[in-house]
Amino acid sequence: MAIARPLAGVRVIESSILGPAEMGGLLADLGADVIKVEPPGGDYARRMTWPIIRSPDGTEERSLLFLHINRGKRSIVIDLRQPAGVEAYLDLVRHADVVIEAMRPGALAKRGLTLERLREANPAVVFCSISGYGATGPYRNLPAHGIAFDTWAGQVPVEVDENGFRVMGEHTSVGIHAGPLYGALAILAAVIQARETGEGCVMEVAQSDAAAYFDWYRIETWRSYERPEDEVFGNAADNGERRAPGVSGMRGGVRYQIYPSSDGLVLFMASEQEFWKNFCEGVGRLDLFERWPGTTFGDHARGNIELQGILTGIFATRTTQQWITFANEHNTTIAPVNTPKSIADDPQFQNRFTWQPKEQVDADMLAYPVKIEGADLPVPARAPSPGQDSEAVLRDVAGYDAQRIETLRAEGTIG
Repeated sequence: MAIARPLAGVRVIESSILGPAEMGGLLADLGADVIKVEPPGGDYARRMTWPIIRSPDGTEERSLLFLHINRGKRSIVIDLRQPAGVEAYLDLVRHADVVIEAMRPGALAKRGLTLERLREANPAVVFCSISGYGATGPYRNLPAHGIAFDTWAGQVPVEVDENGFRVMGEHTSVGIHAGPLYGALAILAAVIQARETGEGCVMEVAQSDAAAYFDWYRIETWRSYERPEDEVFGNAADNGERRAPGVSGMRGGVRYQIYPSSDGLVLFMASEQEFWKNFCEGVGRLDLFERWPGTTFGDHARGNIELQGILTGIFATRTTQQWITFANEHNTTIAPVNTPKSIADDPQFQNRFTWQPKEQVDADMLAYPVKIEGADLPVPARAPSPGQDSEAVLRDVAGYDAQRIETLRAEGTIG
């Protein structure tokens, strides 16, 4: 028998524009009631980025970004320039666990929704502000988009195109996703505390901070290298030589490197002596191990061009999937090398991921990736149209009657 949705009974009031709305989206994926409060005209993320997708019924055209990070939410349009709109917002907060300000810090306060008023309405409410550069520091008011946080954090490779111009290399966006993820985790911790103590808290997260923290290993390595070499050094396989941090230090590796298979690419990762020996035995080339046994851990046989040539020939004799089968059979480390396009055809991906179909949410989207045994994760509803739930939210959450709702609509306070 399935248990309740993990976040059933958690209500979130979210004021969001563009990508930071993913914070509430993560909570909605786990069953929270996330009410997206939009200004008149709605969140213009519906028209940002690509691709733009027409709904199956042909009634709407919205960006995939908007569809994914706002699926499963309810939308209410409130004009916070009007006092009645501010009061309606506070009435929602009275029945919520969380308020998310996913825009520039202080945006709600400028509309009269100060922290004092929010906490007066609900002392147990958890308030989380997510923004580009955070609420402090010299960049706090700097306008930006998601890639700025990655360039700031040193995550974006800079390339030169055929015309000699500097361009962004292909990379995975980090801050725009990591910021909401770290924030959502902190929100849940704060909700647990608030339910124990009756006291909410205030927190803020910067997408730039998250992009940098996501890369803590390289950043901390560079910092460690400021210390004397007799205190911070390389491992035994490198005779103590300091490698460049992170994957940059993998350049020149041979036993940890990408090789062409007969139909694609594989990543060979025999940095442990045991895996290297198992590989050599499996391919009938124990002589390679006897000649180059290496050290116990972290040995990539860097710079061994002769061995690299031999391995290139060996890996070209089988398909990628044959090498994966080989790795399972011989307890050695080989992985496929996919692209964002090809990964959908990978059997491991197909086993682990579920697609939310376009007929249901307007675009084929990946379902929440964490497996929770016995949990009844919600099947997300399609991302809302601006204000499609205004009346239902005010009626069911704030307790407004039909006459009051009609008055607010007639005044233009809600839409």
